[in-house]
This record gives sequence, structure tokens and C-alpha cells, in this order.
Amino acid sequence: MAEPAKPQPGTIRTVSSREVYRNPWLSLREDVVERPDGTRGIYSVVDRPDYAVVIAAERDGFHLVDQYRYPIGARRWEFPQGCFPQGRTGTAEELGRAELSEETGLSARSWTALGTLSAWHGASGQEATVFLATDLRTGVPRREHEEQDMRHRWFPRAEFERMVREGAIRDDSTLAAYLLLLLHERAA
Repeated sequence: MAEPAKPQPGTIRTVSSREVYRNPWLSLREDVVERPDGTRGIYSVVDRPDYAVVIAAERDGFHLVDQYRYPIGARRWEFPQGCFPQGRTGTAEELGRAELSEETGLSARSWTALGTLSAWHGASGQEATVFLATDLRTGVPRREHEEQDMRHRWFPRAEFERMVREGAIRDDSTLAAYLLLLLHERAA
């Protein structure tokens, strides 16, 4: 799980903290805070493990996964992404490799870290490391039980961008990762 950020001078200070809820994927804590003017309040924070987002690219296109997202009651296309299961740890690249293989069956010989995203910085310290994976090899997906309805498909870049414009791709991590890719390509 992401460690709470260290307070900076003149910012909100944590007075006390208590865990309100925990399950295998997240915990919720309620902090009593003190603002710079001395007034107190409550801040709720969702603690989740950091995750990886993988842009698996080849032939001027991308491999995406689609799954039903229960909170919004809809299926969504997105770049492969996820966090280590409870009790497992490793580097961000190891996580990216595991997620790509589990969700798509693909492996990559080339990995480039594109940047780090704050996932939900208004309510969580969770961060995502974005990778570009190239020189891909095909394999068999080994999805987690919760991903049993997941689908995987390659899309040409033009179709991916059309899907973004039309709202078929709405995942914030996917959209922010694509921006990091565009900046990386522009700098190359």
C-alpha cells in the first residue's frame, strides 16, 4: 500500500488516524486533521497498493482488455493494469510484466517506464507506473478469478483514438498513460 505522504510546512497535519474498514483489496481510514489556520476536520483516505499500467504496442496499435466494471455497471476497454495480490510484492516492472501476461497472455522483451500517475489523489495515495511494452510474444492468459469475463483485443491506433473521442474508452489511467506515450514519442 502507498505510504501516507509526509506533511509539508503550512499544510494539513494529521492529529489522529483510525482504520474504519479493510478487505483484501483496500482499507479505509478516517483521519482527524488540523488545517493551517488551526481548525480541525475529518479526512477519509482509501489505501490501496500501487499499480502498473501497460501499453502493449505493436504494428501502430495497442492491446486492450475489456471487462465489466461493477461500480459503473458497464464494460470498458482499457490498457492492461492492476496491482499485486495481497501478500505479493515486487518492482513496478515485475508488476507490469505479471499484469500483461495474466490479462493478455503477452510477454514483452522491451520495457520502457513512461512515468507515474497519482490515481485518485483527492482520496488516496495510490500511484500507477506506466510502461510501454514492445517486441511482444504471444502466450496464454492466466487471469485472476475476478477477471473471468475479461476479453483481450488488438486495436489500430486510429481506432483507439476514435474510441477515445467517442467515449468508448473512458478509463482515466488509460487516457493519462496514452498522453505519457505521446509525450515520449514526441521527445524521441
